[in-house]
Amino acid sequence: MRRAVFPGSFDPITLGHVDIIERGLPLFDEIVLAIGTNSSKKYLFSLEKRLKFLEKTFKNEPKIKVTTYKGLTVDFCKEIDAKFLLRGLRNGIDLEFEKSIGQTNYKMEGIETVFLIASSGLEHISSTVVRDVMQHGGKYQFMVPDVVSS
Repeated sequence: MRRAVFPGSFDPITLGHVDIIERGLPLFDEIVLAIGTNSSKKYLFSLEKRLKFLEKTFKNEPKIKVTTYKGLTVDFCKEIDAKFLLRGLRNGIDLEFEKSIGQTNYKMEGIETVFLIASSGLEHISSTVVRDVMQHGGKYQFMVPDVVSS
């Protein structure tokens, strides 16, 4: 089975995430959306809420599983027998950051990282931008799935 992990905090999930996940579906038999937990990080949405956002967004897609994990992503991949990580790239800064992580993950555990470039018109969207706009009362609905804004 070609299982990929798409890790993230998903605080909140954005249309950029959805784009990468949907475009990754033909490449893998299963994609595990894995929310990494980090007790030192402050989140806008609770873990339960972020899980519900993911579950509701992909409720009709049997190839997608949603879960949480702690620790290194490569250890989680080994635990669930995933040979791939799926990651999205919005710009050159993402590429440099993700490239070094991908190379490290491969050296550590032989986990391959598959990069998909953000679709045109979505590359400006990040969870950080969405959170900032939300916290200041701005219009954010065009950047997130309906489950986040309902």
